Amino acid sequence: MIAHLKRELGFLLGQKNLMILLGLCLLLSSFAIYSGHQEIVSQHLTIERLEAAQQQDIDDVVAKHDTPGSLGYYQFHLTYQAPSSLAFAALGERDLYPWKHRIRVLALEGQIYESDTANPELAYVGKFDFSFLISVLAPLLVILLLHDIIATERTSGRFELLTVTAKGPLVIFGSRIVVRYLALCLCLLLPFYVGATVNGVAAMDVLFVSFLVLVYLALWVAVTVWFGRRSMFAPRIAATLIALWVTLTCVIPIGGSLLIEHSVEVPEGSEILLTQREIVNDAWDIPAQETLIEFVKLHPEYLQHAEMSSGFHWKWYYAFQQVGDHAVAHLVADYRHAVQNKYALGQTIAVLSPPVLLQRQLSRRAGTDVISALEYEQSIRDFHRALRNYYYPYLFELETFDKSALAKMPQYSDFARR
Repeated sequence: MIAHLKRELGFLLGQKNLMILLGLCLLLSSFAIYSGHQEIVSQHLTIERLEAAQQQDIDDVVAKHDTPGSLGYYQFHLTYQAPSSLAFAALGERDLYPWKHRIRVLALEGQIYESDTANPELAYVGKFDFSFLISVLAPLLVILLLHDIIATERTSGRFELLTVTAKGPLVIFGSRIVVRYLALCLCLLLPFYVGATVNGVAAMDVLFVSFLVLVYLALWVAVTVWFGRRSMFAPRIAATLIALWVTLTCVIPIGGSLLIEHSVEVPEGSEILLTQREIVNDAWDIPAQETLIEFVKLHPEYLQHAEMSSGFHWKWYYAFQQVGDHAVAHLVADYRHAVQNKYALGQTIAVLSPPVLLQRQLSRRAGTDVISALEYEQSIRDFHRALRNYYYPYLFELETFDKSALAKMPQYSDFARR
């Protein structure tokens, strides 16, 4: 068997058209890894710049303001979802869902949905990255390498002679298939291994990606060889396989996404934003005591401190900010439920489309999918809730405030999803 593999490797190295094709595979994989790595480097640099600017902003606000109400109003808090080490290979939804926000201790939901994108969970094909290359383009490369491996020998009349001298078709063609399959895998995975080393990817993640790639390409090899055995005309084989590729890569995902789009209604982020803003703006025309009554339903611990004299008071201002959040909570819950429902339905569709299924597996592992985006949103809410609970005792004058208390302020790093 080893001798057959060596012989087929020699034949492969001597065929210029196949070597050019494999060289193109290597270049495409290298470009995909490079572009993904550059995108992740850019995101890390953005985070570093924001962190430096955030610290300067905090220093300026603390120097200019002394009361907890004004500090909470003017101070922004940076939140972000740092890319994982594997994100360079599967950018996923990071170009569609926001992965950074600067928030204040005001009505939160409007701040989250200011940059909402309509139906991003349905965008199956994103930037050109390693995930896209493997799931969408690699099957075409398999077809080009292997569709005529048997048909060419039949057309030339050498098929019977080869199978007789090789004691069966499996020996001669099996070695040729294995050599081309391994050569393609090497050209596609080698740049990934370089990128994984540069980005510090854990060994288990590297093994996971390698396993998925090897199994996925082996599946396409098996399909290609199976169709190749059923016909002696290479163009017919190629046309059939490309039709199958179009069906699995385009027709099923697009048809499935349209079906999901019409079956699941998702509240628009802009609707949540506008509804909340209207409620918050209307609060200025409502008696302050009515707002505080609604607030203490959410925070009964402040019932004895909800009385308010005429005029402006920060506790009333922050109270109607939270009442505004509470008023759209049902819309937010509907939005998140619908997005999760669409993602689950998309997973069902993906079972019928191996390219989409592979992309989802890679983006899930890399933490760049819809679920990760929803987890980031939830971490912002948890952090914002902690900030409110930090400020309220000072705003309702249960405790005396001085700037030394700022050291106890919650930090987003304690809430970020790792």
